Amino acid sequence: MTSRVRIQLQPLGATFEVERGAPLQDPLFVHGVEFPCGGKGRCKGCRVRVLEGTLPVTPEDAKMLRSEELAAGWRLACQSRAQADLTLELAQWEVPILADESAFEFVPREGLGIAVDLGTTTLVAQLVDRATGHVLSVRSALNAQARYGADVMSRVEFAVAGNGQRRLEQLVRKQIGRMIAGLIAAAQADASRIREVVLVGNSVMHHLFCGIALEPLSHYPFVPAEAGLRAFRASELGWSIPGDPTVRFLPCLGGFVGSDILAGTLAAKLGESEELVALVDLGTNGEIVIGNRRRLLCASTAAGPAFEGARISMGMRASTGAITEVSTELGRVSCRVFGNVSPRGLCGSGLVDAVAAGLDLGLIHPTGRFNHGRQEWLLAPHVALTQNDIRELQLAKAAIAAGIRILLERWGASKADVTRLYLAGAFGNYINRSSALRIGLLDFPIEKVQPAGNTALLGAKIALFSLDGQEGSYAALAGRIQHVPLGADSHFQDVFVDEMGFPAPQPVPIGGNQS
Repeated sequence: MTSRVRIQLQPLGATFEVERGAPLQDPLFVHGVEFPCGGKGRCKGCRVRVLEGTLPVTPEDAKMLRSEELAAGWRLACQSRAQADLTLELAQWEVPILADESAFEFVPREGLGIAVDLGTTTLVAQLVDRATGHVLSVRSALNAQARYGADVMSRVEFAVAGNGQRRLEQLVRKQIGRMIAGLIAAAQADASRIREVVLVGNSVMHHLFCGIALEPLSHYPFVPAEAGLRAFRASELGWSIPGDPTVRFLPCLGGFVGSDILAGTLAAKLGESEELVALVDLGTNGEIVIGNRRRLLCASTAAGPAFEGARISMGMRASTGAITEVSTELGRVSCRVFGNVSPRGLCGSGLVDAVAAGLDLGLIHPTGRFNHGRQEWLLAPHVALTQNDIRELQLAKAAIAAGIRILLERWGASKADVTRLYLAGAFGNYINRSSALRIGLLDFPIEKVQPAGNTALLGAKIALFSLDGQEGSYAALAGRIQHVPLGADSHFQDVFVDEMGFPAPQPVPIGGNQS
């Protein structure tokens, strides 16, 4: 018997070998398998199906998967070890990652710059000519840290245990270093002309990249150990770039409001507006900025990972096989599946659509309970919306809606005073605004809500051209934004509970299939 076993992945056609008895988690992550709970066997996000060979059923498999799923060969990849040759069913993951091609105002500067949006799930980097503002090359990838947890709190949990933080720091620094080398090669650029690298990300990504202890962010009052600008030489990070340019990670704004939100505020020009405007980034921690040129307030609220498909019974990223849209016509339900393949699960935008449709069809009560004793709703073959899924969405949407209300109260304004609300990031770009209004997530007229794309990356590019002391720079803007810790607001819990319910459904034509 040889010491190595052969693993084949279908329909990818990829084949690799591992040591007999080795965990499958690391090699499968390379091929796109997600581990939303960090490989702890707490979810079903890493399911694979055995087509040939055997994988014993583990206690975690038996706990998380139904008997018919086990009989069909489904297993949790994070709990599996390769004891013999295997052929596994693995759908190809296509992930839409937002880059940015927006035009922006700038004062020409010498040399090249690199802007990096370091997201919890994805990384995007662009090589920019600072004389013309032109993007010379783009690279994007899944964040290699994701194998240790899909959301920020799973990442924090891993980091504070043992030497986890050091592992996560090394992973992402090496990954970004490889991306930078790819940018230079793709553009056939003279690397000696690179003058600066600017990174932005949420507070957890900031700490993990910069080597700042995450322990304070693991418990109340969630105050970061250090939130300011961090600067390095490229060589300090293990990057070999001629001239050893400066690498800056822009400052966080407080709590879980990171430099990605500072960059977004810069990109959306909130600090230049005469009217009251807002920026909302929907994710595990929903970040909100409200204000104008005279005053800016920001906050983060623990929305949970529902918007990213985590903790949802059949949740997944917006990738191949995900139901991204759910619509109704004359009482009939139709689903759009990313990649035009058989549906495998439900992503955040599809979840919001599904609940909005359920409300309109009278299947879901405004309290969030299914009507008529129903326990789940089959949206498409093998993909269902469960009662727990609705509750997870209620918790997420209530947190965002309550955060917006509290900031408006602090401002002394109402929703009617907000002239425009920008939705940042990938989820904000894909969410159906009508569905968001329908479930009470964003209680603003649709014409006031504007998807703004990857404002974090755009803001990072703008920072490549700004000088610290000049008006309109990221540094000047950061000094004007006041962080509001919602956890310390005695009114927040009452508002949160008040926002848990859904608006009453509107009548729809009778007839059609509602199952």
